Amino acid sequence: MKKLLKNKTFIATVISLATINVNLGSTQAQIINRTKPRQQNHQYYLGQKIEPELEKQVLEIIRQNPEIIIESIQIYQEKQRKQQQETRDKFLQTLKTNPDEIIGDSPVFGNPKAKIVLIEFSDFQCPFCAQAQTPLKEFMAKYKEEVKLVYKHLPIPNIHPQAIPASKSAIAAGKQGKFWEYHDALFAQQEQLSEELYLKIAQDLDLDIEKFKRDRAIALTTIQRDLTLAQQLGINGTPFFIMNGEVFAGAVNLADLEATLAKIKAEQN
Repeated sequence: MKKLLKNKTFIATVISLATINVNLGSTQAQIINRTKPRQQNHQYYLGQKIEPELEKQVLEIIRQNPEIIIESIQIYQEKQRKQQQETRDKFLQTLKTNPDEIIGDSPVFGNPKAKIVLIEFSDFQCPFCAQAQTPLKEFMAKYKEEVKLVYKHLPIPNIHPQAIPASKSAIAAGKQGKFWEYHDALFAQQEQLSEELYLKIAQDLDLDIEKFKRDRAIALTTIQRDLTLAQQLGINGTPFFIMNGEVFAGAVNLADLEATLAKIKAEQN
């Protein structure tokens, strides 16, 4: 009986850890696993391979006690939800009191000294992100002295295979001061995303091509950093926006952005 309970506890732990592979966790795992041999994939979460005999015991316990799966997932999801809420609350507070800590070296458009910060989590191959660019440009054209726009990379490669290569290219362009120009070109030609296009845009922007290639090769660290932040905040889709303490996702229009800005300004007065 003690052994059975011990194994049940182990199974619950395995299942709980396995659920990390949901949403953005799986996105980040895909990126990391691309840099490791396939045979190491089973080590990503547990750090060791499960022996065949123990695997049989695991499967038998699950067959006899299917409720373990549901219970373990529910417990994990509730714990994750609380952790994400705590992280999000801390993030929003820091965004208000010390925005530079959140911005880091992410690309910024608009007045660098503006007190209102609009953060965009986006994917260059996401059609909804592309649609959001028109109202965003209109908004920033009107309020660029009051608001600074910050770009965070949130590629979702399982449905957008060109999202990571596009982000790496934009990051490399940013190293030569051309992030936003490259950003605009990617969204304008979203249906043609390819290695040929990334090089062509770099040439059109008169970038140092050799430097562009070198910087592109090491850009994954920046993407992983933004993915980690998104995962901690519980963000699982794009586009996603945070303006000071206000959060909104999906389709956005100029009226929504202006209403949010007005609310923030009223609270500051």
